[in-house]
Amino acid sequence: MSHGFDQQMLDVIAGLDPLEPPRLLLHSCCAPCSSSVLEQLSRHFRVTVLYYNPNIYPREEYTFRKEEQKRFIAEYPFANPVDFLDCEYEPAQFYEAAKGLEREPERGSRCTVCYRLRLSRAAREAAAGGYDYFATTLTLSPLKDAARLNQIGREEAALLREKMGEKAPLYLPSDFKKRNGYLRSIEISKACGMYRQEYCGCEFSI
Repeated sequence: MSHGFDQQMLDVIAGLDPLEPPRLLLHSCCAPCSSSVLEQLSRHFRVTVLYYNPNIYPREEYTFRKEEQKRFIAEYPFANPVDFLDCEYEPAQFYEAAKGLEREPERGSRCTVCYRLRLSRAAREAAAGGYDYFATTLTLSPLKDAARLNQIGREEAALLREKMGEKAPLYLPSDFKKRNGYLRSIEISKACGMYRQEYCGCEFSI
């Protein structure tokens, strides 16, 4: 069933002023998933990539993925410059959120709390940094639930609006796998010699 999230994003983009592109904070899980997403969004937004992924295990994997993300941002010829916002590595936050859900299957309730953990941080960082929008690359993957991700993103945006009013950043709906987005990410990854991990990130998904 299509929820039209990609079309909703295109509708937002169609209403933007190309002479004054808004600022967007994009939560990224890894460089490969950010590839085609950044290629597309950098044409319409001033994008900053937020790297907050306390679920990634072990620390060496986390560090390697982060450095790969930074390398991609530095080397790829985007339509407009892309910035990078680093966050601390907080695995304890993930384990606390996932407590009791360790045996859940992929795409189960453990993934839901992981989605919310990262999108909640993205929303807070977007608010603190005065961004106009926030979004996540997670909807690129065929293994991720785009409907759930978009629901959580909208809920986090609504919470911000209750606190901040019209100054609150908006959530940018997405389903980045659409219009061959996932296939394009594979093309870019191969062209850039990018590391493509074999598991989502947490030790329960290995």
